[in-house]
Amino acid sequence: MGLQCGIVGLPNVGKSTLFNALTSAKALAANYPFATKEPNLGVIVVPDPRLDKLAELVNPQRVLPTSVEILDIAGLIKGASKGEGLGNQFLANIREVDAIIHVVRCFEDDNVIHVDGSVNPVRDKEIIDLELIFKDIETVEKRLDKLKKQAKSGAKDDAINVEWAAGLLAHLEQEKPARSFVVDENQAELFRDMYLLTSKPILYVCNVDEASVLTGNIHTERFKEAVIDENAEVLFICAGIEAEIAELESKDERMEFIEAMGLSEPGVNRIIHAAYHLLQLYTYFTAGEKEVRAWTIHKGWKAPQAAGVIHTDFEKGFIRAEVIKYADYVKYGSESAIKEAGKMNVEGKEYVVEDGDIMHFRFNV
Repeated sequence: MGLQCGIVGLPNVGKSTLFNALTSAKALAANYPFATKEPNLGVIVVPDPRLDKLAELVNPQRVLPTSVEILDIAGLIKGASKGEGLGNQFLANIREVDAIIHVVRCFEDDNVIHVDGSVNPVRDKEIIDLELIFKDIETVEKRLDKLKKQAKSGAKDDAINVEWAAGLLAHLEQEKPARSFVVDENQAELFRDMYLLTSKPILYVCNVDEASVLTGNIHTERFKEAVIDENAEVLFICAGIEAEIAELESKDERMEFIEAMGLSEPGVNRIIHAAYHLLQLYTYFTAGEKEVRAWTIHKGWKAPQAAGVIHTDFEKGFIRAEVIKYADYVKYGSESAIKEAGKMNVEGKEYVVEDGDIMHFRFNV
């Protein structure tokens, strides 16, 4: 589906180190601002034990997980909205992503320079928030001018849109992100067309020292308090440790390392799942002798839309979907046993796909 999450933050907070851990890529992670001058694009494989279980039951020729793209974006500084530092590039990159992973530094280390001289994740967050809001104010002001010109024709809808956009502008001028502004159905398309930076869903990642991975520290407590009204998820990750785990060769070595830290899974897995949830994505599966495969769809999609992810012809010529629930597949162990038990359902065009469905599509083009 080409969905992207963008990793953002001030310089030297651990963005590139985290990106390396997430993608097992080797983006430059250096102790100076702007180590990432060009956005690095990686692909995150979404870990899913359901896919592993289906593969165990079906024993296919190949297994294909689903994935989400991740973009490591150059660090932002004060004045980015006016083009300072790499501001123009940063803002252009962030406009293209579907969701934001905002990394804040929550560890003390005299050997790692902080661009503002001290560790204060709340201040760091506010710097980025304000730069994005300033840019959004500029965008809304331009759109409001156009709407006012259109409203001179006397059309009622145009006048309503002017009033709505003026309310959005006032909201931003109060230093509140666009994602917290209430948008009804009538203005939803107008809102989307503005591509506002602060309208994107956000996940906060606190980059902590190794000792704070489980319980956090004074910096994370202050940060959580500062974002309590945003209804956003906050995760604690030690990016340096995650990068070390990613470099280990075998799964057994990685799990031994993780368990020694008192964790049940790598922190990057939690980020991937949180990002998947942030984008309101579901996974459905196809299972056969040739391959067991995971497919990404948006929550709420109907069967023909889900079929279209495989091929547009599947959606155009959709006839029906044969659906097996994951729990039933595990219980009965094979498709033939599921059919005998009467647990394969035949669904039409209005069926809303559920997370974990195993599906076969019938189509005719």
